[in-house]
Amino acid sequence: MKHHQQALTLRTNGKSFHKLTAQVESVVAKSGISMGLCTVFVCHTSASLVIQENADPDVLRDLSNFFAKLVPEDGDRYIHAAEGPDDMPAHIRSALTQTSEQIPIARGRLVLGTWQGIYLWEHRQRSHQRQVVVHVSGE
Repeated sequence: MKHHQQALTLRTNGKSFHKLTAQVESVVAKSGISMGLCTVFVCHTSASLVIQENADPDVLRDLSNFFAKLVPEDGDRYIHAAEGPDDMPAHIRSALTQTSEQIPIARGRLVLGTWQGIYLWEHRQRSHQRQVVVHVSGE
């Protein structure tokens, strides 16, 4: 079995979705692996990864609005607020979503549905530099 790993560094613009599909596809292509598995992992506790709708941006807006209601940014509500009122809510949002995703690889390409994209979901208000590790294994 062959393995290939690459770290991606991303600068976010505050709370939002950042599409990673093309960058992950590029790592898979460089790996030379035609059949296997791609694992994408975000090395942070206040951002997450999601595979979600890539055609209608309203889906991402609705997800953001839902999570804003589910996990409000209220500094009086949480004990941990070392980095501001959005700190603990970001950790909760990350815990409710994923820090990694696994996508099958066939014929050297990610096996994603027509309307699926890979996104880094920044849960903090201000911009951050985020590291995402892409690990590809297979034959």
